[in-house]
Amino acid sequence: MTEALDELQLTVTRKIPAPREKVFDAWLSPRMMEKFMRPGGSDMSPEVSNDPVKGGRFNILMKTEEKEIPHAGTYLEIDPHSRLAFTWESPHSRDDSVVTIDFAEPEPGVTEVTLHQIRFRSEDARNGHVAGWTAIMNCLEQAVG
Repeated sequence: MTEALDELQLTVTRKIPAPREKVFDAWLSPRMMEKFMRPGGSDMSPEVSNDPVKGGRFNILMKTEEKEIPHAGTYLEIDPHSRLAFTWESPHSRDDSVVTIDFAEPEPGVTEVTLHQIRFRSEDARNGHVAGWTAIMNCLEQAVG
Protein backbone atom coordinates (compact mmCIF):
# COMPACT_ATOMS: atom_id res chain seq x y z
CA MET A 1 0.00 0.00 0.00
CA THR A 2 2.83 2.44 0.77
CA GLU A 3 4.20 1.98 -2.74
CA ALA A 4 0.84 2.94 -4.23
CA LEU A 5 0.72 6.09 -2.09
CA ASP A 6 4.25 6.96 -3.20
CA GLU A 7 2.95 6.96 -6.77
CA LEU A 8 0.16 9.47 -6.09
CA GLN A 9 1.10 12.79 -7.65
CA LEU A 10 -0.39 15.87 -9.23
CA THR A 11 0.52 18.54 -11.75
CA VAL A 12 -1.13 21.97 -12.02
CA THR A 13 -0.09 24.30 -14.85
CA ARG A 14 -1.07 27.92 -15.32
CA LYS A 15 -0.06 30.71 -17.71
CA ILE A 16 0.13 34.01 -15.84
CA PRO A 17 0.39 37.35 -17.67
CA ALA A 18 3.37 38.64 -15.70
CA PRO A 19 7.17 38.47 -16.09
CA ARG A 20 8.86 35.30 -14.87
CA GLU A 21 11.05 37.16 -12.35
CA LYS A 22 8.00 38.73 -10.70
CA VAL A 23 6.10 35.42 -10.50
CA PHE A 24 9.13 33.52 -9.17
CA ASP A 25 9.97 36.20 -6.59
CA ALA A 26 6.37 36.13 -5.30
CA TRP A 27 6.94 32.54 -4.07
CA LEU A 28 9.80 33.72 -1.82
CA SER A 29 8.22 36.91 -0.42
CA PRO A 30 6.15 36.40 2.76
CA ARG A 31 4.16 39.56 1.96
CA MET A 32 3.27 38.26 -1.52
CA MET A 33 2.66 34.70 -0.29
CA GLU A 34 0.10 36.08 2.16
CA LYS A 35 -1.78 37.45 -0.86
CA PHE A 36 -1.96 34.18 -2.80
CA MET A 37 -1.68 31.28 -0.32
CA ARG A 38 -5.47 31.40 0.00
CA PRO A 39 -6.99 28.15 -1.28
CA GLY A 40 -10.10 29.10 0.69
CA GLY A 41 -10.41 32.42 -1.16
CA SER A 42 -10.83 35.81 0.47
CA ASP A 43 -12.18 34.21 3.67
CA MET A 44 -8.66 32.97 4.37
CA SER A 45 -5.94 35.11 5.94
CA PRO A 46 -2.57 33.35 5.89
CA GLU A 47 0.46 34.21 8.00
CA VAL A 48 3.78 33.45 6.32
CA SER A 49 7.39 33.41 7.49
CA ASN A 50 10.36 31.98 5.64
CA ASP A 51 14.12 31.75 5.21
CA PRO A 52 14.35 31.54 1.39
CA VAL A 53 17.67 29.74 1.03
CA LYS A 54 18.44 26.11 0.25
CA GLY A 55 17.88 24.27 3.53
CA GLY A 56 15.83 27.17 4.92
CA ARG A 57 12.34 26.65 6.31
CA PHE A 58 8.98 28.25 5.67
CA ASN A 59 5.77 28.30 7.70
CA ILE A 60 2.32 29.12 6.37
CA LEU A 61 -0.63 29.27 8.74
CA MET A 62 -3.83 29.28 6.67
CA LYS A 63 -6.53 30.80 8.87
CA THR A 64 -10.29 31.12 8.59
CA GLU A 65 -12.78 32.07 11.30
CA GLU A 66 -13.40 28.36 11.94
CA LYS A 67 -9.92 26.83 11.80
CA GLU A 68 -6.18 27.19 11.39
CA ILE A 69 -4.27 24.83 9.09
CA PRO A 70 -0.48 24.79 9.53
CA HIS A 71 1.83 24.14 6.58
CA ALA A 72 5.62 24.06 6.61
CA GLY A 73 8.54 22.85 4.59
CA THR A 74 12.20 23.03 3.74
CA TYR A 75 13.57 24.60 0.56
CA LEU A 76 15.38 21.87 -1.40
CA GLU A 77 16.24 23.89 -4.52
CA ILE A 78 16.10 27.57 -5.39
CA ASP A 79 17.18 28.19 -9.00
CA PRO A 80 16.32 31.88 -9.50
CA HIS A 81 13.49 32.48 -11.91
CA SER A 82 13.52 28.84 -13.14
CA ARG A 83 12.74 26.32 -10.38
CA LEU A 84 11.75 25.93 -6.76
CA ALA A 85 11.55 22.66 -4.86
CA PHE A 86 10.50 22.20 -1.25
CA THR A 87 9.05 19.66 1.13
CA TRP A 88 5.35 20.16 1.91
CA GLU A 89 4.19 19.32 5.41
CA SER A 90 0.48 19.67 6.09
CA PRO A 91 -2.25 17.72 7.87
CA HIS A 92 -3.34 16.41 4.44
CA SER A 93 0.00 15.36 2.96
CA ARG A 94 2.81 13.06 3.98
CA ASP A 95 5.84 14.68 5.57
CA ASP A 96 7.99 13.40 2.69
CA SER A 97 5.77 15.09 0.09
CA VAL A 98 7.76 17.29 -2.30
CA VAL A 99 6.58 20.20 -4.45
CA THR A 100 8.57 21.26 -7.53
CA ILE A 101 7.63 24.43 -9.41
CA ASP A 102 9.07 25.23 -12.83
CA PHE A 103 8.84 28.73 -14.30
CA ALA A 104 9.05 29.20 -18.09
CA GLU A 105 8.49 32.28 -20.22
CA PRO A 106 6.87 31.04 -23.47
CA GLU A 107 6.49 34.65 -24.63
CA PRO A 108 7.61 38.00 -23.20
CA GLY A 109 5.61 39.01 -20.14
CA VAL A 110 3.90 35.60 -19.76
CA THR A 111 5.00 32.99 -17.23
CA GLU A 112 4.02 29.34 -17.42
CA VAL A 113 4.03 27.92 -13.90
CA THR A 114 4.09 24.12 -13.62
CA LEU A 115 3.62 22.81 -10.09
CA HIS A 116 4.23 19.12 -9.45
CA GLN A 117 3.67 17.45 -6.07
CA ILE A 118 4.39 13.86 -5.08
CA ARG A 119 3.39 11.59 -2.19
CA PHE A 120 -0.03 11.87 -0.58
CA ARG A 121 -1.85 10.09 2.21
CA SER A 122 -4.74 9.11 -0.10
CA GLU A 123 -6.38 9.83 -3.44
CA ASP A 124 -8.80 12.16 -1.65
CA ALA A 125 -5.87 14.11 -0.17
CA ARG A 126 -4.29 14.37 -3.62
CA ASN A 127 -7.56 15.56 -5.16
CA GLY A 128 -7.94 18.14 -2.39
CA HIS A 129 -4.44 19.42 -3.16
CA VAL A 130 -5.30 19.72 -6.88
CA ALA A 131 -8.22 21.98 -5.91
CA GLY A 132 -6.06 23.89 -3.41
CA TRP A 133 -3.15 24.51 -5.77
CA THR A 134 -5.56 25.51 -8.56
CA ALA A 135 -7.15 28.10 -6.24
CA ILE A 136 -3.68 29.29 -5.17
CA MET A 137 -2.68 29.75 -8.84
CA ASN A 138 -5.82 31.88 -9.35
CA CYS A 139 -4.84 34.03 -6.36
CA LEU A 140 -1.21 34.19 -7.58
CA GLU A 141 -2.35 35.57 -10.93
CA GLN A 142 -4.35 38.29 -9.17
CA ALA A 143 -1.47 39.08 -6.76
CA VAL A 144 1.16 39.62 -9.48
CA GLY A 145 -1.20 41.12 -12.06
